[in-house]
Amino acid sequence: MLPKSPVGKKILMAVSGQAMILFIVIHVLGNSTLFFGGLNAYAEKLHSLPLLVWLTRLTMAGMLFLHVFFSIKVTLENRRAKLEEYAVKKPLRSTFASRNMIWTGVVIAAFLIYHLFHFTFQVISPENSAGMNTDASGNPDVAGMVISGFQNSIVSLIYMVAMIALVLHLTHGIQSSFQSLGLNNESTLPLIEKSGSVAAIILFLGYISIPLAILLGMMKG
Repeated sequence: MLPKSPVGKKILMAVSGQAMILFIVIHVLGNSTLFFGGLNAYAEKLHSLPLLVWLTRLTMAGMLFLHVFFSIKVTLENRRAKLEEYAVKKPLRSTFASRNMIWTGVVIAAFLIYHLFHFTFQVISPENSAGMNTDASGNPDVAGMVISGFQNSIVSLIYMVAMIALVLHLTHGIQSSFQSLGLNNESTLPLIEKSGSVAAIILFLGYISIPLAILLGMMKG
């Protein structure tokens, strides 16, 4: 069965990882509407589609569970065996990112919990939460919540450290997932490695641009 075979575990880890990457791309695109004054409208549109929102949340929770579960199993098995098999026999070069996937994953997981409590459940700084404040149209002021949150330099620092962990995780994870799925070969591997790194950096810049712009006073609530 797929979950029991070494290759199957890596496939499940890769597929779940790529599903989360897709969500990360969509999420940063949605967040970027803050620059154009459209974040509240975007959030209102999402919450008018509760079935879609909850299906997405449940799907991503499932993908996260699969990714973490099989990442831990594969890591422990690799440590016991001292050998890792890939669909392409050429081994990946060891990099700082590849050697620290577990630790960057731990940082991302810890940040995700914090982020959910801050902007989704809105129990951190509830006085600035969207649920307690409305915009000029009477909608929950999501933009104001985000701006007031990132005006706190500690909050922005936490966010940016997490994004550093994310870019390191994705730098290795993107190309590793293609490797595990057997979607590359020796000639295309360098291109996939470079493309994965470029994609990770673009996502990193997209995410940190928001707290940086707010800290620099370019956006005010």
